[in-house]
Amino acid sequence: MTARILVVDDIPANVRLLEVRLLAEYFEVLSAFNGPDALEACAAGQVDVVLLDVMMPGMDGFEVCRRLKADPATAHIPVVMVTALDHVADRVRGLDVGADDFLTKPVNDLQLVTRVKSLVRLKVLTDELRLRALTTQNIGIEEPLAQGDLPEGTMPRVLLIDERSSSVAHICALLDGAADVQVAADPQSGLFHAAEGGFECVIVSNGFADFDPLRLCSQLRSLDRTRSLPIILLVGKEEDNRIIRGLELGINDYLVRPLDRQELIARLRTQVRRKRYNDELRQSVSQSIEMAVTDGLTGLHNRRYLDGHLPRLFDRAMARKRPLSLMITDLDRFKSVNDTYGHDGGDEVLREFARRLRKSVRGIDLACRFGGEEFIIVMPDTDAALAEMVAERVRAEVARAPFAIGGGAKSVAVTVSVGVSSVWPQEDSVAALLKRADLALYDAKTRGRNRVVARAA
Repeated sequence: MTARILVVDDIPANVRLLEVRLLAEYFEVLSAFNGPDALEACAAGQVDVVLLDVMMPGMDGFEVCRRLKADPATAHIPVVMVTALDHVADRVRGLDVGADDFLTKPVNDLQLVTRVKSLVRLKVLTDELRLRALTTQNIGIEEPLAQGDLPEGTMPRVLLIDERSSSVAHICALLDGAADVQVAADPQSGLFHAAEGGFECVIVSNGFADFDPLRLCSQLRSLDRTRSLPIILLVGKEEDNRIIRGLELGINDYLVRPLDRQELIARLRTQVRRKRYNDELRQSVSQSIEMAVTDGLTGLHNRRYLDGHLPRLFDRAMARKRPLSLMITDLDRFKSVNDTYGHDGGDEVLREFARRLRKSVRGIDLACRFGGEEFIIVMPDTDAALAEMVAERVRAEVARAPFAIGGGAKSVAVTVSVGVSSVWPQEDSVAALLKRADLALYDAKTRGRNRVVARAA
């Protein structure tokens, strides 16, 4: 796994030492010797992880980290503080300004490489989600990580998996008022609850008598529902090998006992912030995809979705020798509605038509706004006779009662013409199917409107 690592330290020898270790693992290494240069390098892009010294003249590492996390363009970049300071208060301060982890000087080579690889994996996931979101629309996705703390009233739901009652009581007391904690004493029940419970973080204890906690972490990473769920591993002193192996398996963070309340809460907040950030990215991507294939006025699918989905429905029907029909509808004299009541009135008519259309077709039918006042309904497993009956039901539902507009102050009588076509068993195509339906619609219009015409040939 390769990545671009920025090493920031005011002492060139320290920079060179980390550079040699990282180059040996085939990372690409950039360097900066002060805070402003580090900020400039990150703003220029292409930085995957920052290894940031704390004690620097002028702008120290805490201030550099704070500025990186406050800038929407750099807030997603993982930052590891590299420091000789080993007090809990210093770690908490760093976590409060957004640091993702700490390495204590002299840096252990194995911990350095393992931590960097773990954060690179996380950065790759975030970058992919950001790219998908940014290529669909400009949606202001940077907001969550730019926040210094979680919003009020958003206490995270945390699952603690620990079989020792004394440890559970202690951890729950530490998180009192900071998290909604649920407990699972058995690892397998904990795995089930994690998959079903909608948690924002899982804390896994190392204190199981007959079960390896790393196996549980591996299982959590292997399930689709928990693959992106943050995991914090609690370990004892002198368990470096377990920490390193856990990071390789994909845990997000760890804490060494005895636990400090402030550090536990700060690390939990860091993980929850990042999870909510990535969740928002995923939601934004889903919403953007939905917007791309949905007509904003009527809520039906749009022509883009029809163009992609109709050929698949057609191919499936031909392969399975199943019937497939479609109808094209066109609101009669819709231009006069716009001329008389304005485009707002016309929009109200289109929305009401879409509502009545949904009421008249099945859930498996594909209803799309083709453009303007034209709509297409694709009906799988529907032969010509049944399709004509459905089309007549749509026509009757539209003509049944006037359409209310202007908030109900006015009403307008609306009718619709419908053209219907069905697939032929042999030598048919999507284009031919649409053409026959369009010709049938034209016949319905020329015969006086407000009628259904089925095109057999």
